[in-house]
Amino acid sequence: ISPDDPDYIIDGNDGGLAISRDRGKTWRFVENLPLAQYYHISVDMEKPYNVYGGMQDNGSWVGPAYAWRSGGIRNAQWNLVSYGDGFDVVPDPGDSRYGYSMSQGGNLYRYDRRAGSPRLISPVHPEGTRLRFNWNAGIAQDPFSQSTVYYGSQYLHKSTDRGFTWTIISPDLTTNDTTKQKQLESGGLTYDVTNAENFASIITVAPSPAEQGVLWVGTDDGNVQLTRDGGTTWTNVVGNITDVPETTWVPQIQASVYRASEAFVVFDNHRRNDWTPYLYYTADFGKSWKRLVDENDVWGFVLSFVQDPVEPKLMFCGTEFGLYVSIDAGKMWTRWKHGYPTVSTMDMVIHPREGDLVIGTFGRSAYVLDDLTPLRVIAREGVQVLDEPLRVLDVPGAIGALGRNPSGELAPGSSEFTGENRPFGARITFIANPDTAREKAKENKGKKQKAADEITVEVMDSEGTVVRTFKQKAKRGINRFTWGINRWGPRFPSQEKPKPDTPERSGPLVLPGKYVVRLTMDEHRDSAEVDVKLDPRIQISESDLKDYYAYLDTFIESIGIATEAADRLREANKTIGQFNALLAGQESDTVKELQKTGKTLQDSITALLHLINEKETKGITRAPDLLGSKIRAAYNRLNSSWGPVSGNDSIHVAYAMDALREVTARINTFFQTEWPKYKEAVEKAEPVMFKRYEPLAVPD
Repeated sequence: ISPDDPDYIIDGNDGGLAISRDRGKTWRFVENLPLAQYYHISVDMEKPYNVYGGMQDNGSWVGPAYAWRSGGIRNAQWNLVSYGDGFDVVPDPGDSRYGYSMSQGGNLYRYDRRAGSPRLISPVHPEGTRLRFNWNAGIAQDPFSQSTVYYGSQYLHKSTDRGFTWTIISPDLTTNDTTKQKQLESGGLTYDVTNAENFASIITVAPSPAEQGVLWVGTDDGNVQLTRDGGTTWTNVVGNITDVPETTWVPQIQASVYRASEAFVVFDNHRRNDWTPYLYYTADFGKSWKRLVDENDVWGFVLSFVQDPVEPKLMFCGTEFGLYVSIDAGKMWTRWKHGYPTVSTMDMVIHPREGDLVIGTFGRSAYVLDDLTPLRVIAREGVQVLDEPLRVLDVPGAIGALGRNPSGELAPGSSEFTGENRPFGARITFIANPDTAREKAKENKGKKQKAADEITVEVMDSEGTVVRTFKQKAKRGINRFTWGINRWGPRFPSQEKPKPDTPERSGPLVLPGKYVVRLTMDEHRDSAEVDVKLDPRIQISESDLKDYYAYLDTFIESIGIATEAADRLREANKTIGQFNALLAGQESDTVKELQKTGKTLQDSITALLHLINEKETKGITRAPDLLGSKIRAAYNRLNSSWGPVSGNDSIHVAYAMDALREVTARINTFFQTEWPKYKEAVEKAEPVMFKRYEPLAVPD
């Protein structure tokens, strides 16, 4: 409450920030602060894929990891799938329109993102036994059956029909400590029974993706349970871990994608003021364990872990105070600081198709680290790969997506948070060690700076034809840029000839297919293949697409003819101007007549140019009947989307082609009649082209 104005109140809560100017009668929610408190994070396999997660007291949500839209990722692109305190959200792998979401006390829903109205599907004990569901209960999708899901109370429940019926496949897997089961008596002066007090319960479930029937379960009272026969028999393997205090929470188990015998277990004992980081690995179904982190490796207790599904030595560890990465299977850990805050790193998942690391934090919302390829290469080949002079890494497939307009307000300014969007195109990652970038000293206001080197980028089609060329800066180490999957673009008649160092103009998107991106730095050269695919939302046959490009290419050739015509006129005008400048000061009648003829000719050239381009003037003008305008209009129509060519497109092209024929005919006539006469007159006049220079006399 403001000490100067009691009507002015700011309220901070687990949903964000709100402001009132009338003592709380009305409130404005602040939409430009990304402050979500995630418990869990997950992804689906859509394109673009979505990120899912439950938030403290703010429900379960879904939104895009990146968007084929302009204006970044807006708040309006995120949708609530169910209410309550949100925890884990599990999209159905068979159809991500559906999935499972949770709220406190074991409430489990089957949601429908399109229709809404999530259906409550929580298990019920067939004999009426009270089920103990944790505030943040454990749930998992079976990796071998799209219709099978697991859910934890004190028992492990299994459904093979997407939650409509359940069976219990375990005994009580907790310690069943009755002293921790008095939640109905919770409170002091008033009762406080919110379901946050439920203990002796399952908080993580991890079915093995490497072998069907192998399941790991962790509880909030320290048990690590394992079954290798789908739940018929269970073994508590936590006793084989000797240096973790008894009854320590087990918030996360990650079953290895490589071998069923391998698993990673996170222990969290901070509730008893023990901030020791505990992360363990087993290779033999829990018979023996190896500790992967201690206080010397990371800062804060461990909350989450993930192993890369492509390169087993690449691992990530999330703690109360940040994110850590290992490229040697946990022997050494490095804190990740680039663009990532000091925050509770609650959960992580690596997208199986796109190789992105998706992170849910408790307080700073969600983060996506695009494309782990560089770290995979370093983990596989060692850090010495960073010393290679030039190395292009594998390029993810690129989609020629057509960007939609922003969602929500057109220009919200700073009123709304806008998530950073993935750049459109093919993401090119390379390692460089330019000699000139090794501490090249460059004085700039007294400070030494590193100078970045420049590389040449060439894109070649399947026939080896270079379709795009441009420059990129390269610093020592890992570099990344995006090729917009476009080819070179035409120069229009209004644009004069570029200088030698002018960047190539970008043009239309390339056809879907295989391309090679080649990088050159000094004498070093390397390349990688890019697979460009069509926007999956566009329905067009391959033959129509090829016909469209052939049509577009023919029209681009015509643009080149119009541009060449304008170039000739500008060049002729410049030649006359230069010649008249040389004749300045010569007083003969012949010279004067030549200058007059040249001026008349320049007027004719200007008139011809104004058939192509608008006159230079102040303000905003439109000249739709000019050749240049008709060419622009036709090109913009053809290049606004992938074909097929429409009837309206053809009409605009026909207008442009008719104008091109008419104007080029007049320009050709000029250069076939008036220009030769002027040239002949110049040659006959024999003007004095060189001044006579007397010797310079220097006084004694």
